[in-house]
Formats: sequence, structure tokens, C-alpha cells
Amino acid sequence: MIQLHHVWKVYEVGPIKVTALTDVSLKVGRGEFVCLVGPSGAGKTTLLRLLYRDELPTEGELLVDGHEVATLRRSKIPELRRMIGVVFQDARLLPSRTVFENVAFILQVLGAPRKLIAERAFECLKAVGLAAKAHAFPAQLSQGEQQRVALARALVKEPLLLLADEPTGNLDERMAGEILELLRAAHQRGTTVLLATHRVSLGASVGERRITLHAGQIVADSGSGDGT
Repeated sequence: MIQLHHVWKVYEVGPIKVTALTDVSLKVGRGEFVCLVGPSGAGKTTLLRLLYRDELPTEGELLVDGHEVATLRRSKIPELRRMIGVVFQDARLLPSRTVFENVAFILQVLGAPRKLIAERAFECLKAVGLAAKAHAFPAQLSQGEQQRVALARALVKEPLLLLADEPTGNLDERMAGEILELLRAAHQRGTTVLLATHRVSLGASVGERRITLHAGQIVADSGSGDGT
């Protein structure tokens, strides 16, 4: 599903060069649940941003479901992103749209039929326990509820790959546990999940495999990454 071969990412800030990833190579098989663990600045977010083509690697090869991300034609980028769902630490909901509209928006952009949009949006809201708040606005929700809406939005297009960047970072233990259960449920339905977290204890409690990053390098990997 994911292959990185000797990937580097170097940012140039004026005359200063900052290396975010150093010679990273790894494979993630289809259907794996992988935790990327490491402190702030370890390179977790950079790695995820490379996967959905929000950033380009400075060197190296990066493939997602057979697509060579760095050399992908601009016209093919939407096709890549259709197969990827992304959840951030902050929910990033559209404040002027209802919960339902926030979830449905992705399918509208993809040009899905209206009936399918309604069915899928309510199905995903039901899955995250928020069908009753479909017509509420983000400001009327708790942080945990907002994050569940963000997860429903990421899952509504039935992605092959789900990237979760510190999705529990702003939540208390109870709310964090609810989000993790939803990630597990998505994984059980066949979605490949990459969860980035700075919480070492969290990384030890979820996922089938844990990859530890430190200063842009992989320093530990509990799995093999076999598969397609």
C-alpha cells in the first residue's frame, strides 16, 4: 500500500536548511494499522503530508497504492487524494455549515449523486454517534464531537488509506478513547490506518505495528510491512 525508499525532506528557511526526514525507508501493507510515534518535531506530520502530496520529498521515492507520488501529474493528484482520508489534531470544520453539510461536502466535490451523498453522510454520522446532531453547527459541539465529525468526513468517501495526525491531541482520555475506537472500527472494515501520535503509551495500546521516529529518522519498527 505504501512504500518509501530513501526519502529525505529538507526545508530551506532563508540560508538555513532544516532536515525533517533523513533517509526514511519503510513499507506498509494494505489493511495494516500503524502507529507513528515520536515527540514533536520527529517528522511524523511531514511524513503524512508527503503521502497525500501536500509536500514533495527532497530526495527518494514514495509510492501510495502504486502511484509514484513525487512524479504524479497534477491532473492525477485528485485521484490520489480520493483514496486517502485525513484527520488533523484540530477538526478544521467549516463553521458556517452544519454537521451534515461538513460531512457531505467531500462527496459533493467528488460529484456523487444527491441520494448517495445523503445516505453516506448520515451513515457515517450514525457510525460516529452523531446522527442526532446532523443539523447542529460546529460551535454547538464539544471538541470530542467535532473530532468525530472530522473522522466521519474523512471516512465518508470510503478511503483505502486513513491518515490521522494527532487526532486525540486536544482531547481528554475519555474522548481520546472514543476516537481510537472509531479508528479501530475503520480498520476492521478494511481501511489501512496510519495514526501519528506523540503519546508513547497510546502508540503501545493501539495498532498492530509501531514505528518510532526521532529527529527525522526511524529508530524502531515493530512490524515487517509485508503486503501490497
